[in-house]
Order: sequence, then C-alpha cells, then structure tokens
Amino acid sequence: MKKTAAWLTQYALEQIGVKYTFGIPGVHNTELYDELNNSDLITPNLVMHEGHGGFMADAISRVTDSIGTLVIVPAAGVTHAASGIAEAYLDGIPMLVITGGIRNDSKFDYQLHELDQLKLVAGFTKAAFKINNHDEVIDTIYKAYDIATSGEPGPVFIEIPVNLQLDKAVINALPTYVKPEQAALSASMLTQIENAAHMLMKAKNPAIFAGWGAAHASSTLIDISEVIGSPVATTMQGISVFPANHPLHTGFCFGPAAVPAAQNAFNNADCVLAIGTRFGEIATGSFGGQLPQNLIHIDINPDVFDANYKSAIAIEGDAKQICQQLLSTLRALGVTTDFSETAKKIAADKKYYRETWYLHDSKDKVNPALYFDELRAQLSDDAHIVVDDGNHTFLTAELMPIHQAYGFISPTDFNCMGYATPAAIAVKMAKPQQEVHAIVGDGAFMMTATELATAVSQNLGLVIGVFNDGELSQIAQAQQIPYNRKTCTVLPQTKLKGLAMATGAEYVRIENNSDIKTGLTKARSLAQQNKTVILDINIDYSKATAFTEGAVKTNLTRMPLPTKVRMVGRALVRKVTG
Repeated sequence: MKKTAAWLTQYALEQIGVKYTFGIPGVHNTELYDELNNSDLITPNLVMHEGHGGFMADAISRVTDSIGTLVIVPAAGVTHAASGIAEAYLDGIPMLVITGGIRNDSKFDYQLHELDQLKLVAGFTKAAFKINNHDEVIDTIYKAYDIATSGEPGPVFIEIPVNLQLDKAVINALPTYVKPEQAALSASMLTQIENAAHMLMKAKNPAIFAGWGAAHASSTLIDISEVIGSPVATTMQGISVFPANHPLHTGFCFGPAAVPAAQNAFNNADCVLAIGTRFGEIATGSFGGQLPQNLIHIDINPDVFDANYKSAIAIEGDAKQICQQLLSTLRALGVTTDFSETAKKIAADKKYYRETWYLHDSKDKVNPALYFDELRAQLSDDAHIVVDDGNHTFLTAELMPIHQAYGFISPTDFNCMGYATPAAIAVKMAKPQQEVHAIVGDGAFMMTATELATAVSQNLGLVIGVFNDGELSQIAQAQQIPYNRKTCTVLPQTKLKGLAMATGAEYVRIENNSDIKTGLTKARSLAQQNKTVILDINIDYSKATAFTEGAVKTNLTRMPLPTKVRMVGRALVRKVTG
C-alpha cells in the first residue's frame, strides 16, 4: 500500500490514544491537518498562539489519560510554543510536539523556516527526532510516546519534512501500538520497601510529603497515612494528591514558608516519607525547610535523590506500585495507629490560620479567604481548579481546599505566567461535564486572554476568575520593602469588560465581600449555559501569604551581611525621602 507521512502520522497518533491536538496550520503542515480532520478519534484545535497551545496540551496530559499533542509549524511555531513545552519539561508532564519541516529532497538552501530545530529544543525536551523517510514515521511516534510517558515524563519533539507529508511511498506494514509492560518490583526494591516500613513503624512522629509524582497513588497514600497516623503536606504541584478534607491533611509546603499545620507537623517529624517530589525551590519555600535524618524518598527519577536533601532510603520506581507494596508490608507488620490527637492539632492549626484571614480588614475589596470559602461551598468535589503563576497561586494553595486527585493544576517549576486561561479551556474540552474554574492574576490573564475566543467559539462553559489589583503583585510586593518603589510592575489600565466583549465572553464583577456569593452564583450559572465567563474580582492582596513571608525571611537570612546592610539602608533612606 502507498501512504503519505501525514496519513501515517494520523494513524500512529490514533494508535497511542491522542484525542486532541493544538496548534496553527502553515505551509509545512497543512497536509497533516487535513488528515487529522479526517480522523474520527482526534480533534484538531486551532489556537490563537502556539504558546497557548503548549499550555493546553500540558493540561490535557495532567487531567486525562491521553497525551497532550502539539501540531505546529516549524521555527517560529516552535519558538512561540517553547514556554508551554518547557513548562511540561520542568514539571514532568508528557507531551508530543509534532512540527513540519523543510523539504529534505530539495537542492536549494535558505528554505522558508530553515532552522536546526533539534538543536533548538535540546534543552527543554526529553528527546527529539527528525524523520527521514516514510518507514520511520510510525516507529518514531511510538518510540517518542514511550519516552514521553516513561520514567519521569516530559515532552518529545518530532520533525516531519513537508515533502514526506505530501508524497506517497510504499508501506509494507501498519504495526499496532503495544504498551510496554510494567516491570515487577525487584528483590532489592522489596528489601528497601521492607526497610522503609520498619523505619516508619519505629518513628514516633512520622510525616509524609507528597508531590505530583504521587497523584496516581492518591488512594493508597491515604491508606498509608492512616496506618502510620502521619500528617501529610504536599508540594504546590501535588496539592491535589491528598484530599484537604482528610483529618491528616496539613497543607502546602513544610518549614518556615508553610502554613502553621504543615510547619508544626514537620517541626516535630522524626521520619519523613517523601513521594514523587524533587524538593524544588517552591516546594520547600526556597529550601528553607529542614528534614530529619530518617528520610525515605520514593521517585521514578533517580537524579532527584540526595540532590537537596540526604535520604536514608531512596527507592527508584513508580509511586503507585511502590506505595501499594509499602502499604501491604506495613499491614503485614501489624502497624496500626490512633491518629485522633494528631488530627485535633491539625484542625486547631488550620482554624487559627483561617481566622487570621477573617480578622484581616479588606476594606472595600475582596478578602481572599471569604472568596475561597464561597467557591469551595459552591463547587462539587469533581470540579477542576486551574491556577497561574503569581500571588494568587499561593493564596489558592493555602486557602482553597482541594478534595480530589487531579482537581488542581498549576505551572510550578518553570513557573510560566499565562498558563491558566488556555489550560482551563483544554480541561473543559476534555471534561465537558465537570466545572472548570481558573484563578489567574490580571497580569497573567492579559498574556493569554485572546484564547477566550477559542472557548467562546466552542461554547465551552467555564469561569476565568481574574484576581484584579492592577499590579504584578507578587513582584510588586517584593519590590516595595527593599526598594520602596514598583518598577515595571504596575499594569496599564485595562477594561476587562471590554475584553469580554471583544472575545464574546460574558462578564461578571465582584467588587467587595458582599458581592462574592451573588457574583460566583451568576458566573457559574452562565457557565452552565455553555458560556465562557470573565469573573473580575477586586481582590485584596494587602495580607501576605505564609509562603511569601517565610520565603522572604529565608532568603534574607541567607544574604551576605554587606548585601543585607545595603538593602536595608537603601530601603530606610527611600522610606524617609520618598
């Protein structure tokens, strides 16, 4: 049989279960788009910018069992998409990036978009391939998928020259995709797991720290925490790994930048079980938290072991597989714990922290705690919260309880602004029956707001909650104390209502605390009518989060004395002189 590379690509993507692609057609991939349009299994989606498409593909991989896939033009399409690809790379999210390429049968140089794309993406992909002939198409896509989804997941890049997409060649076979079987736990791993179980059993105050890598082990993690009576804290990306309405849930982070419940739990810990976390900068409050010598670290990527915190036991492998074996071992050892006192302490710490927010006077603006109280009360547990990068991220992490695995997603290690709006749109595409609510700062919103046109054109009912204060507040607040000025962090005045009109979205405004319930109710009602809603929230950012206060103190402590003196002196002078 004779087939084009475009047809073979469509076939291979169907085989590996791709359901959505995101991108923009161009002269180097129109044949591929035409084939995707013929597919009964794949829906190609036009985006307003390839960077937005990268965030959308990322979100698909986070909340579904399908891999997010970009189909973009070469060169400019790749540089535009780079932020979304790099976010997936640093956050450990699988993605396929398929781009056209210049003709590989031409005698001419300086072709349109001619660029060494493999060199371009080398720093932010797990692997990159350039297909040379038709016979390589299917096998390369299968190999790329396996690389993207195995070990610590990440994006893989594939370039397909345009002439291969257009021209037919004889193909001898169309192999079906066969997923590699998961290897059984080795004898040495079983020994490590048994040693870990004994270490946890002997601990007087064990604690658990869980990251995104533990999301698919969520139910087993709950059982482990109850068996050993352990409080549980999470990374930012792993917020949904452990339900916030469980009595052993303490919150986000550990150490000085954590909320009181998590801070107190880890201050007393004599053994920590860490699962699916790299102990990165945000997860640890700028590496400010301390951990005991008895650290058990489970991760699929061996490179993370001992990078920032020395482990007593390091177990490389799939978190779900290892946690299931650990739970069985603990039960076989007869481990049971009464965690009622631990739960009481956690509840008291949570209540205390919440009350500090209730006591804060937001004057004529919206108190974040009251907003999240009402949002949690109105949403069902299966709703999806999508956040961006900014001050609102840490407010959401500390004040919005998430009750279901994968119910919260955020850009974390690459920390790219502009993520939430396109990501929320993709989540709603994949989860049409579930509510999707984005939380995004006004600065981040303006970066990708044009993607609302995509949501409106597809009649996607979701709410984009914009925390609107007129500044890039996370950085503006960081500037205020040491500099007494806000350089390039005050945003130009933008009427979000006008932006709603321009994109066809609905608009709702929450001016102060008295508007919260009616505003949220109206926005959700419109979303349930398949309308995309900008919810403009006059947010009060005047009270700092526990994370911000803790991280600032940690970083100030680390500064050399001359730098510290210079910064403090400059701040005092400017405070006096203005």
